[in-house]
Formats: sequence, structure tokens, C-alpha cells
Amino acid sequence: MEGMKRLSPTAAATAVIPLLAGALLACSVLAPGAAARDIHVNNATGDDRFTGRSLQRLEDYGGPVRTIGRALELAQPGDRIVLAKNDRPYHESITLAGNRHSEYPGSPLVIAGNGAILDGSQPVPEEAWEHYRGGVFRFRPPRAAHGNLFLDGRPATRVVPEYGAAVPPSLQPKEWCLLDGWIYFCVEPEKLPEDYPLGYAHLRTGITLYHVHGVAIADLTVQGFQLDGIAAANSARDVYLGGVTARGNGRAGVSVGGASSVVLEGCLLGNNGEAQLLSLPYSQTETVNSVLLGNTAPGWLDRGGRMVIDGQRAEGGRDEVDPERE
Repeated sequence: MEGMKRLSPTAAATAVIPLLAGALLACSVLAPGAAARDIHVNNATGDDRFTGRSLQRLEDYGGPVRTIGRALELAQPGDRIVLAKNDRPYHESITLAGNRHSEYPGSPLVIAGNGAILDGSQPVPEEAWEHYRGGVFRFRPPRAAHGNLFLDGRPATRVVPEYGAAVPPSLQPKEWCLLDGWIYFCVEPEKLPEDYPLGYAHLRTGITLYHVHGVAIADLTVQGFQLDGIAAANSARDVYLGGVTARGNGRAGVSVGGASSVVLEGCLLGNNGEAQLLSLPYSQTETVNSVLLGNTAPGWLDRGGRMVIDGQRAEGGRDEVDPERE
């Protein structure tokens, strides 16, 4: 992702996770009666018939579950869902809703990503491509109001057409654009689209937060979703995102709306379609030491929510948010 040298996900997580761990430790001291548990998830070795109560597979079904969705079915207030980082991303779309996915008094419900990737993309079918002109091919994904293209598991270089354009802009090899619901991709000489490991944003939203309170999500990359990477959709209060990378999502990396309150600390948002961060009416968002790139869309798009950037009240949106430049 362009601009990542200023703040890598690993560096952000290294800075933020100790803060989160300290907060959790303080919570455990203040609330010794909390029944919080660790629920382990491993999409390589886990099984959704297991209990998630241990890292390794045991005879009593005590090993990790395979999906985050199953962990959320098992979760109780204040639990900690611990993801194993594997070579394969977690291809899921998950929802946290209601008191069961909220804090135990003094102890937040935590999703600890450990550097894992939550990915909503899927491969572009070879037969979906049609030739446009020259080295440019195109295909029309389903639900194409928003979209994104991935090359070898990362957001491909995107060119944004001018407003009202009727034809795609000039594309160099391995660049792409979205226009009128079509994804256009330029190949190298003597190559075809099927010669590349291409994927597109397919699943709707990565993490939806709905009527929850006291949730912490840390050290996780969320990418390849057709709408938003993380959406605090309605009444998601006291949500903390620490060391989160949200990239290559069709609309926004993070959207906050509907009486929700979210803090982003040490996060990196970029390569998203309409905005890196979208603040909607009746919401409150605070960013701390976070980078919102202006490479493919505004860093922050103000749609009416209250915004605080590194302790200062802000209005009107920003092309980019970068503490090192301010």
C-alpha cells in the first residue's frame, strides 16, 4: 500500500498492543469476579466442533475452533477471541451484536488478531474477463456499486477516473480502475488476466458492530470487502481499534455511524474506494497516532459525525491524516 513506510501494521501493533494488554490487566484487577475466557481460533488446524478453550487439539474437543463466526457463537461478555496467524486469511464476514458481544463490567470483549488477515475477496473467474481495447480487459462483479481488485492478495494499484468520465483513464500494466460497475485491468505485453492471481472484493462487510459496547479489536488486517472493512453501524459504543489495518475495501476502511463511538489508535487505513474513514451522523470518532492515506480516496470523509484527531476537534474531512506530517 502506498505510504505504508511511515507506519507499518507491525509497528502500529507493537506500539498499541501493550497499551491494550495493560488496560485488560487493569480490568482484571478491578473486576476479579469476571468470568472472561480465551476462545482460540485457527483456520488451519481448528474444528468448529471444538470448544476453543485450548491452542492444541485435545481428546475432549478442547482445541481451537476453525472460524471466527463459531467463536462468536461461543462467546460471552468480556471474552477474548484469539486468532492464530496462518498463511491463509480468514475468509469470513462477521457480526457482533447485543450484550453477548459486549464487555463484562470492566472487561471488554476482545478480538486479538495477532497479525491475521480477515479477507472478503475471492478469485476472479477466468471466464469473467472480456477484452476492452489494447492491453485492457474488464469484468463486471456482482453488486458493483463499490469494488476493489487484488493482485497476489494485496490491493492492486488503482487509478481513479475523473468525475463523470465515460471511458476509463489510461492504465499502465497492472493498474486498474472502477467505472460504471466495471473493473478494468491492464495486462503486461504477451499476458492475459488469467496469468495473474487476481481477486475482487466479494463479501459485503468485514466486521459489523451493532448495539454493542466495550469492544476491542487489535492487530488485525481487514481487506477485500465490497462495502466496509469495519462498520460501527448502530449504537456501537466504546469501541477500540488498535493496530488495525483496513485496506482495499470497496467503500470505506472504517465507517462509524448511528450513535456509535469509536477510537482508532495506531491504525493504518488506505486503498479503500470512497473514503479511508467515513464518519456518519450522530457518531463520534477519535483517531490517535493513526494514518489515513489519501491515495485512492479522502483520508476522512465527513458526513456529519463528530471527529477528534490526536486530541483536536476537526470538521469538514481531510484529504489525508498523518501525524508525522502535522
